[in-house]
Amino acid sequence: MRLLSILLLVFVSTPLTAAEPLKGLIITGGCCHDYETQKRIIAEGISQRVNIVWDVVHEGGSERDHKVSTYSDPDWATKYDVIVHNECFGGVADPEFIKSITQAHFKGVPGIFIHCSLHSYRAAEAGADPWRELIGVTSRSHEKHHPIKVRRLDVKHPVLKDFPKEWELSMAELYKIEHVWDNCTPLAVAYGEDTKQDHFVAWVNKFGNARVFGTSLGHHNETMNSDVWLGLVSRGVLWVTGKLGEDGEPVEGYAGTGIKPIELPGLKPIPNPKTSQKSAAAR
Repeated sequence: MRLLSILLLVFVSTPLTAAEPLKGLIITGGCCHDYETQKRIIAEGISQRVNIVWDVVHEGGSERDHKVSTYSDPDWATKYDVIVHNECFGGVADPEFIKSITQAHFKGVPGIFIHCSLHSYRAAEAGADPWRELIGVTSRSHEKHHPIKVRRLDVKHPVLKDFPKEWELSMAELYKIEHVWDNCTPLAVAYGEDTKQDHFVAWVNKFGNARVFGTSLGHHNETMNSDVWLGLVSRGVLWVTGKLGEDGEPVEGYAGTGIKPIELPGLKPIPNPKTSQKSAAAR
């Protein structure tokens, strides 16, 4: 009996074999944002929620017309499970260069598109339409900085797990959405004070063989370094890679290292009002 008890204890306490981590690539750099800080928030924050390891390409300084060198390799995306685009190169006007990015995704490599990635390559005008179709929406300008209230749409989707019905941001740069492409499903919206109309701020999309998640939110580090934003984008990563269950939870083996604050100078993490209420109730 003693031997049986020991064997049972060893069996119960031995963890299951961990799943092979996803391999992600973050492409970042360019104009108008604190990409040095944001690449840390994205990498650390998503890794806390998703079993993933990262490569990071940060190029271009604050230039608008830099062409990321990674994209010059025809096989640039093939070794990755997901690409996170957080770049801001609106001055690039080369349609063939843009195709080198979109074709890799069309073949099946999933993508995450954040904030100014929507405005990248807009100097190509119609030549940027494949990029916009990949993202799922067209945006070429934004409103002035205002407080906004993000509203969750009445859509049943696992990416929206724990996303609050309303999320108030004390300051945001709301992108004007001009067009929604055919395979795009909007998930959340915010009202624009300047345009006096709603603009979608989060969505999922299908482009060729690739799943895509996008959000126009993320100009301010405080927005990005919040449980609401990181939770939403992390579920987007899991969904595009096929690792998110219908219940909105990671499939077995793909949960992250555990959520904890990312302490940055001058920034205070913004809690998710929904999960905060759950924690308060539990106490």
